[in-house]
Amino acid sequence: MKVISRITLSCYMLSALALGAVSPAVQANEKLVLLTSWYAQAEQGGYYQALATGIYRRYGLDVSIQSGGPQVNGMQLLLAKRADVIIGYDLQLLQTVERGFQAVAIAAPFQFDPQGLLTHAGVTSLRDLKGKNILVSSSGQSTWWPWLKARYSLSDAQTRPYTFNIQPFVADENIAQQAYASSEVFQAHKAGVKANFFLFAKYGYPPYGGILITRPDVIAHNRDAMAKFVRASMEGWVSYLKDPTPGNMLIKKENPNMGDDLLAWGVAQIKKYHLIDGGDAATQGWGTMTEARWQKTRDFMVNAKLLKADTHWRQAYTTQFIQDLHVKP
Repeated sequence: MKVISRITLSCYMLSALALGAVSPAVQANEKLVLLTSWYAQAEQGGYYQALATGIYRRYGLDVSIQSGGPQVNGMQLLLAKRADVIIGYDLQLLQTVERGFQAVAIAAPFQFDPQGLLTHAGVTSLRDLKGKNILVSSSGQSTWWPWLKARYSLSDAQTRPYTFNIQPFVADENIAQQAYASSEVFQAHKAGVKANFFLFAKYGYPPYGGILITRPDVIAHNRDAMAKFVRASMEGWVSYLKDPTPGNMLIKKENPNMGDDLLAWGVAQIKKYHLIDGGDAATQGWGTMTEARWQKTRDFMVNAKLLKADTHWRQAYTTQFIQDLHVKP
């Protein structure tokens, strides 16, 4: 029988302890599922960039990005624990909290909602909309339309259904329609239509755009991972707006209908309207949120009868992950 010395046995034990201490980080990173709000596009570029360039991995995260779409209810999937984080919207989140469900915003990568109105060149101000037919989607009826209608004394009789087809707008100069700065505006440009685009945020529309939302139980059990995810995502956005090539390669793989020209347009529009680096983010860092801004959204919703006045709206967000983040280029 072979005799093992105390020194040799001690070496084996130390080696085993060392492997045990290192192996969790080596074997597997913290797994997180991020569900986006739409098909892969420039508006999600920072997340794809963080994945493509290994930023998530450097923070010990194994992030899986799943695409949303018109038939995908991100909030339902989040509450059903089929996603850890979703890209969502302030108004939807506040209404979710009003109904007693548990969800919380952890960062606001888009300081401004990319939503606006696309008009023909003859409309030079949102005050010129009287008498125009305005194409509004079903979701728009309960988000931006009540704000626009009240602010500019418009009428519900002016609205027509928006079916995400730009051809009615192209064919009729009396039509204005909802639009994202990065998509429908591009389509109008490609169609050769002389058009104007009015970003609602420039005229006082208060919500953030594309906020990151999770559940309280995810924070409770994975607080460190959430902090790393927020930081890594913001660093992904910094990297993407500097050179979007790696992220765009993943986006095109995920969404083959996304061309280089549309991606380049999307990045340019994000920069033009300072959707990510504007507002409070310019001084406090990308992804920041403030109570004052949330209150403006809450007040708008209450006045528009989209939210009950007694809703515990402060439960809808936490600043713990962004208050000392200060991620900027």
